[in-house]
Amino acid sequence: MLAFVDGDIRPALLGATRADRSEVEEFVRQVHPGYLIEADGDSTLGDGVYPADDGATATVLAGAELICDRRLVLDRPSQLPDHLLEIGKGRRIVMHGMHSVVDWLCFAVWEDGRLTRSLSLSPDGGVIENIGEPYEFERPYWAGEHPVEPVPGWPSEGPYPLPFHPLELGEDALRELFGFILEGRPRRDDVDADDVHLHAFRVSDPSGAEQAEREAAYARAREAMGPPRIFRMGSDGRMYEVDAEQI
Repeated sequence: MLAFVDGDIRPALLGATRADRSEVEEFVRQVHPGYLIEADGDSTLGDGVYPADDGATATVLAGAELICDRRLVLDRPSQLPDHLLEIGKGRRIVMHGMHSVVDWLCFAVWEDGRLTRSLSLSPDGGVIENIGEPYEFERPYWAGEHPVEPVPGWPSEGPYPLPFHPLELGEDALRELFGFILEGRPRRDDVDADDVHLHAFRVSDPSGAEQAEREAAYARAREAMGPPRIFRMGSDGRMYEVDAEQI
């Protein structure tokens, strides 16, 4: 998610109404200049935070514009393109992204074009970016108060490479920066993400270069993954690798 806001986004989301599609489409065109933009139905903040390839969901509210698009959430948030900084000139820009497959988290905040906080990390990649002073909600994590407990039964499992689980911190960051959570127990004053309407769009590079680069990256990833491995829990409660013929 990427949001451009006048201060705190929570009031805008709590008072969210269905935005005019043409207004939202114009915002998406500003975010993706030169791209092909096509209407693609409706969604909600609860369902639309992780659009498909070439997809985006967005809304324009009083004091806030918000877009969900995987292309806008960066391993290094500090590399946010200049035209997006220009859209947020004089305002607050907030980025948040998580990927559960690799336990990756990033979030970042700009105040009037100045990056004040950026964090991006995963167990495999380590701390990719850590700029600015941690927020108060982060401090217990860095202080070791949320260690990752090993999953019982898995063989040769060493200690988790980070002092906390990125997705656990990610939910707290989501609540603090956007006012809602996707997993966990909601609080009474949390935004109900299912009540926030988003317009959905198909947003594609007319040259086809972006799509070709993405497909090539997928092919490299599939090649690097190798064949799947299958595990089954034994009678002793431990996980053992088995052949497909044993299933």
